[in-house]
Amino acid sequence: MARTFIGIGSNLGDRAATIAAAVERLARLPATTVVKVSALIETDPVGYTEQDRFLNGAAELETGLGPAELLDELKRIEQELGRRTTVRWGPRTIDLDLVLYGDRIVDEPGLQVPHPRMAERAFVLAPLAEIAPDAVDPTTGRTVAELLAGLERKG
Repeated sequence: MARTFIGIGSNLGDRAATIAAAVERLARLPATTVVKVSALIETDPVGYTEQDRFLNGAAELETGLGPAELLDELKRIEQELGRRTTVRWGPRTIDLDLVLYGDRIVDEPGLQVPHPRMAERAFVLAPLAEIAPDAVDPTTGRTVAELLAGLERKG
C-alpha cells in the first residue's frame, strides 16, 4: 500500500457537492482507503484567470493501485462527474491531480509524480499541509510544510 495524495479542485456548479462526490468515489476504488480529507479553501484561478474562483482541497489515500492505474481511475471519476476539457487551466466541474505517490518519482508520457507544479501552487500545498505537513517531495527532499513556507516567503 502506498501513501498517496490527491489534489482536488472545482469551480463549476455546486463545487462542494462535486468534491464530496469525488471523495466518495475515491473511497470506492479497489484496494484503496481514504485516510484524511482537508478542509476546502476558496482560491483564485491560476493561468487562465477569466473564470470563477475554485474550491480546493486534498485527500490522503492508502492504495494498492499503481501510479498509472490510479491516474486512470482519477480520470474516470472526473469524466463521471462531468469534466470536459475546454481551455487549459480553464473552468472545470472537478479536477483530481495525483500529487504524491509514496516516495516514487514517475516521469512517463501523461504521468509525472510528484506533480510538476506542486511546489509553485499554494492551492495545492495549503490543503496538503493541513493533512500531511510531513509528506516529503522526493525530488527535493523537502516536506510539504517546508515547501509551503518557502512559497509564502516569496509572497
